[in-house]
Amino acid sequence: MTQTIGKPLNRVDGNLKVTGGALYSAEFPQENLAYAVAIGSKIARGKITSIDTSAAASLPGVTNVITHENAPKLEKVKTFNQGGTAAENYLPLQDNSIYYSGQHIAVVVADSLEQATYAATLINITYEEENPILGMEKYRGDAFEPDHIMGKPPKSVRGNPDTSLAQAEVKIEATYTTPIETHNPMEPHATIVVWEENKLTVYDSTQNTYGTKSALATAFGVTEDNVRVVCNFIGGAFGCKGATWSNTILAAMAARQVNRPVKLVLTREDMFNVVGHRAQTEQIVKLGAKRDGSLTAIVHLGISQTSMFDNFVEAFTTATPLLYACPNLEVSQRLVKLNRSTPAWMRAPGESPGTFALESAMDELAYALKIDPIELRLRNYADVNPEDNLPWSSKSLKECYQIGAEKFGWSKRNPEPASMRDGRYLIGMGMATATYPVWLFSATAKAKMLADGSVVVQSSTHDMGGGTATVMAQLIADTLDLPFEKVCFEYGDTRLPKAPVSGGSATVGTVGSAVHGAVKALQAKVLELAGKDINDSPKIEEYAEILKKNNLEQVEVDYTFQPDKDKKYSKHAFGAQFVEVRIDPDFGEVRINRYTGAFACGKILNEKTARSQFMGGIIMGIGMALMEETLVDPSLGRVMNANLGEYHVPVNADIPDIDIEMIEEVDNHVNPIGTKGIGEIGITGVAAAIANAVYHATGKRIRDLPITPDKVM
Repeated sequence: MTQTIGKPLNRVDGNLKVTGGALYSAEFPQENLAYAVAIGSKIARGKITSIDTSAAASLPGVTNVITHENAPKLEKVKTFNQGGTAAENYLPLQDNSIYYSGQHIAVVVADSLEQATYAATLINITYEEENPILGMEKYRGDAFEPDHIMGKPPKSVRGNPDTSLAQAEVKIEATYTTPIETHNPMEPHATIVVWEENKLTVYDSTQNTYGTKSALATAFGVTEDNVRVVCNFIGGAFGCKGATWSNTILAAMAARQVNRPVKLVLTREDMFNVVGHRAQTEQIVKLGAKRDGSLTAIVHLGISQTSMFDNFVEAFTTATPLLYACPNLEVSQRLVKLNRSTPAWMRAPGESPGTFALESAMDELAYALKIDPIELRLRNYADVNPEDNLPWSSKSLKECYQIGAEKFGWSKRNPEPASMRDGRYLIGMGMATATYPVWLFSATAKAKMLADGSVVVQSSTHDMGGGTATVMAQLIADTLDLPFEKVCFEYGDTRLPKAPVSGGSATVGTVGSAVHGAVKALQAKVLELAGKDINDSPKIEEYAEILKKNNLEQVEVDYTFQPDKDKKYSKHAFGAQFVEVRIDPDFGEVRINRYTGAFACGKILNEKTARSQFMGGIIMGIGMALMEETLVDPSLGRVMNANLGEYHVPVNADIPDIDIEMIEEVDNHVNPIGTKGIGEIGITGVAAAIANAVYHATGKRIRDLPITPDKVM
């Protein structure tokens, strides 16, 4: 029998990418292509009083300048919070109002990018400026409760946390903050739009082809059947390409106005202003415990920022109710509206900042109790989900602690802070728990068996570089017992069956279940033609013979996967993060010496691509802990470090060898193929583990990210 699942196979798209054959959204050749450049507001709040485009419009090669004065009226597109597909509750160029710095207020279209870029500098705009509402801390008193957080109430209480906290034998209380962070994928948002009467084809850098299709159809008043969205390759996303932003709408608007294909690619500065960010958070965590370490109360509350026209919630309390067994708990979140663009999902939204606060607080409690941090977590291990009392579909967190600690060498840690040195350098070890839920959506796949017995499976899903196409091909090959080279997975086009947004680490579980179902249905249909039982497993030659005998060029089936709505199990992935830091006591520089991550995430379909996903999450977590911070001018609302020279992200020199331990886990309840998402769990707990290691090295507790040298010294 063919066995490819779990093996570290190379990516099926690897050759295309290293040879330059992979076409990204900005690279599809078009005849008579025009270039669009979007112009952002220079103020954060107010109105445009005049906009003079005459100098720009008179330049050679400039075909159009679109502003709120001549833009077509668009139909409102619902945001995700409203059950729609738009990223924010704002459509570009519909009026003269300004809500944030960088907001798109005009677009220039020209024969060349250079002409459009220069013309954009000649547009003269005057504003009626108002004092912007900036600084979450300043407007903390205006915070309000959102309608919901991920479909749940913004405040949740079990037991009697206030009384239990007051009576606790040991308690800690601390405030933790995380800054605005910017996604910064290597590929910026890019769109090419081609109109043919009322039909449009869109090549868009998106994690949500069908969502983009729906948004454009709504905005421009055409049927969804008349919109095709193509996205074969994505150069990174991390959540910012999960919904439709104004740049895609502007590209479609410009192409319709000039009646020719138009390309619009955002600048790096635009990426800091108009396509979302991780929201700033301020979190208060209170823990009460008995002297034996048993938790008696958990309180986790705080605020995050949103835009003036949306209620986006960075759901940092979602993991808290389920991570540890505790009878008394309160979680609560509030929002502050600012003159900033709407935040967006960013790798493990909610869980990333939330685990920083909770897992830092657990470390503080461990020191207060003089209990090993792993032991404290084991004493409060949740054998069922404390939030809903459901059994776990599977949970191997104890194995993650054990194997991670063994591989890392946790037993060599001296528990006293500031006790370990290497010459003049301070050495610290820290750990934290990682977790992420299993999200599943509906998806459809089409499976075709061709005359030679080979199989093609199609879905409109996306491959953001994580290896989706590769693991789907492995799943197809193993399900049918076919050679890997005889199967093909086609994706990234709304002409193919509908798939959901590639977010929430849900793609493999969702689309993989649809692919598995389609392939099994295809196998049954072919075997039925031969009068054989589904338990038979023919070779490729036998499949071909069956089609030949029935005079068929191909056999195809569609299959739609619907997740089980009858909730019997709580479905989550878990892990443990271990880190050793090396700190220069004179300069406060923190270096990562060693790193071990142990994860239990159901069936692993490809060991190589999974390892890369875990490592990518950890590296992003290192950036979150030590470097990343989007700095906003407190008076003007402008991002002051809107470039990769001043917004720091980890590079090779910052990262040691990372040891990834994948705990074997069989889960027969999570979904038909037994997988849990792995794209996001890798970042959860990383920032806390590093902060905990810094405390162990120095005796100084840093609760405000990022952990920069000035805070360590």
